[in-house]
Amino acid sequence: MGQVRQPRRAQAYDGELGAAVARAQEGDEAAFAVAYRIVQPGLLGYLHGLVGDDAEDVASDAWLEIARDLGRFRGDGAGFRGWTATIARHRALDHLRRRRVRPQAGGTEQDLLHLPGPHDTHDQALESLSTEQALALVRELPRDQAEAVLLRVVVGLDGPAAARVLGKRPGAVRTAAHRGLKRLARQLGVGGQADGGVTDEASRTLGQSN
Repeated sequence: MGQVRQPRRAQAYDGELGAAVARAQEGDEAAFAVAYRIVQPGLLGYLHGLVGDDAEDVASDAWLEIARDLGRFRGDGAGFRGWTATIARHRALDHLRRRRVRPQAGGTEQDLLHLPGPHDTHDQALESLSTEQALALVRELPRDQAEAVLLRVVVGLDGPAAARVLGKRPGAVRTAAHRGLKRLARQLGVGGQADGGVTDEASRTLGQSN
């Protein structure tokens, strides 16, 4: 099975992010702004995949909670991205509940994200897709695949961190992300490639949002 790789940009900024968070916890407002600039693009992309056009509002609510509870956070830059994704996810689910969206009988809150994936596109669309179009396709994936792809590729979390956000086993999240990226690649017309190539191409398309 192909591996879903963490975006290099997210990895490159983890050291800077961890240092900024540490300074922000000591009251440095400029450092908090640095942490915000590093985390916000991926977080906003994740929320677009969950709540669509309401992502900005939900992100604002999430950042208010992040700022309020910053002193409680313990960890490095990668841990901070996972922590903020967890907060954002809770706010997104709260938002969906307020919109009176409910899972089917016997389901869970995660079923709020379950959407079918009906579209096919020309293979050249992979190169030209805007971030909005890519996220729209992700939202059409089954909910477990959509969230796994968003957390792994857009937010840039590794398997264990994404699993903690979702409350699942790392292996289950890796499998869901791989299947989601493979399905996304088929929708984009690149399904004839080897599994690893399919997931890598789809990852790069979504990684533009980071």
